[in-house]
Amino acid sequence: MWQEAAVRRGRPGPGSRANSTSPPRRGAGDQRALSSVRPGDRAVPGAAGQDGRPSPRLWHVTLSAAGESTPLAEVRAGLEQLAHDHPFLLTSRYAEDHAEIRYWEEARDLHDAAAVALRLWGEHRQTAKLPPWEIVGLEVIDRETYHQRIAEGYGPPPARPIGVHPY
Repeated sequence: MWQEAAVRRGRPGPGSRANSTSPPRRGAGDQRALSSVRPGDRAVPGAAGQDGRPSPRLWHVTLSAAGESTPLAEVRAGLEQLAHDHPFLLTSRYAEDHAEIRYWEEARDLHDAAAVALRLWGEHRQTAKLPPWEIVGLEVIDRETYHQRIAEGYGPPPARPIGVHPY
């Protein structure tokens, strides 16, 4: 069947906001703590943990952001920095006024995966020097649905090779 993968990410440096109430940044290789995911949990669809709650699963996330026109070189540099800081990103596409990033997120349920995705752009706007755009689209689907769509030929457009690419 499909291989399981642990999604790990590093968060260098202090928080991006001076008076942030968000949790402190973690060192490279530390896992992001989600409110409903305990350390050591593994992504096993359909399996329940000792407390009876479902174990974390992998979710495919497509996040779209858009806003004022920004020079292409700045958009590309920001997305490349984000990919460097967070190697879990699969691919990014960009234009002067919008961008799309795709990645896998490990979370117990869709709610947790979506919450992390909705924070991604804003949390890394300053550290990666991303444009001050707003999130205009979000799709979060489980791994089984993602692979089913691909197999049936109607899934998301094929991602380019891993990296940052213009539209």
